Amino acid sequence: MASTTFSLSLSTLASSTAYNSGNHIPTISCKSNEKSSLCLSSSSFLGSKLNVSRRTSSANPMSMRNVRVTCSASVLPSALLFDCDGVLVDTEKDGHRISFNDTFKEKELGVTWDVDLYGELLKIGGGKERMTAYFNKTGWPEKAPSDEEERKQFIASLHKRKTELFMVLIEKKLLPLRPGVAKLIDQALEKGVKVAVCSTSNEKAVTAIVSFLLGPERAEKIQIFAGDVVPRKKPDPAIYTLAASTLGVDPSSCVVVEDSAIGLAAAKAAGMKCIVTKSGYTAEEDFLNADAVFDCIGDPPEERFDLAFCGSLLQKQYVS
Repeated sequence: MASTTFSLSLSTLASSTAYNSGNHIPTISCKSNEKSSLCLSSSSFLGSKLNVSRRTSSANPMSMRNVRVTCSASVLPSALLFDCDGVLVDTEKDGHRISFNDTFKEKELGVTWDVDLYGELLKIGGGKERMTAYFNKTGWPEKAPSDEEERKQFIASLHKRKTELFMVLIEKKLLPLRPGVAKLIDQALEKGVKVAVCSTSNEKAVTAIVSFLLGPERAEKIQIFAGDVVPRKKPDPAIYTLAASTLGVDPSSCVVVEDSAIGLAAAKAAGMKCIVTKSGYTAEEDFLNADAVFDCIGDPPEERFDLAFCGSLLQKQYVS
């Protein structure tokens, strides 16, 4: 395995990147007529030096195995805000979905959400909202009450049990952190950058993920905004607006790490920069408005980006 590292100045970047017509999202060209899978916004790198490290296979020395991007930047975010499910941990398919189905089975509701169906349901932010929308569309189970207020209580009880089952999975550490998450959080905390998790999931579930998977030392330094802390879920920006206000930072100085189109929409509507790290269910979603798109954060030697790169996104200059 060979490794090739090269640097691009702003002028080089502007002249050597290929633009997606109408959207102005460049891709880094590592070989003539060959593009990497990395998408970066045209405003990301002004005033910074872009370092691209390419690892190649000895069998095919020009093939793109992975790309690592760092930027020398004098600016750091005031806050680094993470979504939870799909960003910290890829929880949806083998975590939340399984816990929903186990709850439905326990309550003998005759409902099962398969992998494809759950992918569609994820377009609805929030577990209680997801169940309500599903039952409104397909019909409520026979065991569900008919009164609207009682149905809300029924949904709340299902969600409470689902959260309990999900937390068992987390406590057993059956779902690992995604690559690079702990590294990036450590970099932020070391530099005095505030770190928070902003999620539509139940607060207890998010707290369990942060506590059990990131560890108590990190957890005590991370603020959590989750569940019903805001009345409107993503793609509404309320949770990110609340986080900025509570942390005492300007939204424009925040960088968000999301994995979904609805999370991206929430972050951008709040006036924040947003990096997307694609997850199992979101790989094919539309991320044209993202400031950068990666498959993951990544740990060395396969790191995709770091804290300095996050800071480079805050430099408000644009390629003409």
